[in-house]
Amino acid sequence: MALVIEMNTREQVELRKESRRRTLKGAKLSFYGGYCSFEGIVRNQSQNGARLDFGDTTGVPSEFNLAISGEATKRTARVCWYSPTSVGVRFLEQ
Repeated sequence: MALVIEMNTREQVELRKESRRRTLKGAKLSFYGGYCSFEGIVRNQSQNGARLDFGDTTGVPSEFNLAISGEATKRTARVCWYSPTSVGVRFLEQ
């Protein structure tokens, strides 16, 4: 999603500002004051964002609270892109 093929050189160009680490962690996003939630998987992560995989992203809101397994704090995340089964998010400042 963040790679673009340059037409003149046919090389892949990375659009992300920072690289992401591959990971496989559980994630729980919650919204509407914690009354609604989804569980998913974090596939890659950086300090400022992540890719989350779900069975279906139809009900994923544009902004939510995110708890990642093994991390002590929840983060507020905003969706940057959607696909049918994944979303890319940017973490908002606390």
